[in-house]
Amino acid sequence: MCQATGSAIPTQQADDERVRITRWDFAPGAATGFHVHEYPYTVTYLTDATMKIIGQDGSESLIEMQAGGSYSRPKGVAHDVINAGKAAMAFVEVEIKLGA
Repeated sequence: MCQATGSAIPTQQADDERVRITRWDFAPGAATGFHVHEYPYTVTYLTDATMKIIGQDGSESLIEMQAGGSYSRPKGVAHDVINAGKAAMAFVEVEIKLGA
């Protein structure tokens, strides 16, 4: 079982009235920390990734993503994201402010 061993590093790339774009870099075992998404968002992976997602209710799931893969979620998603892989991983998150 993967335990969080540090913090993921967010690098804000843009933030205006329309979107907030953040690159997230994770060492193995690093986590975002529990958070609730204020806006709908999309994520695009820059590297292959194995993530452990811990939901607000304590549920856990393991997700495998390949570099270049993407997904979107609505606002209000509440979770912690942990790099459960053996290599560093990174993704870009785009939060969509318009119409939120």
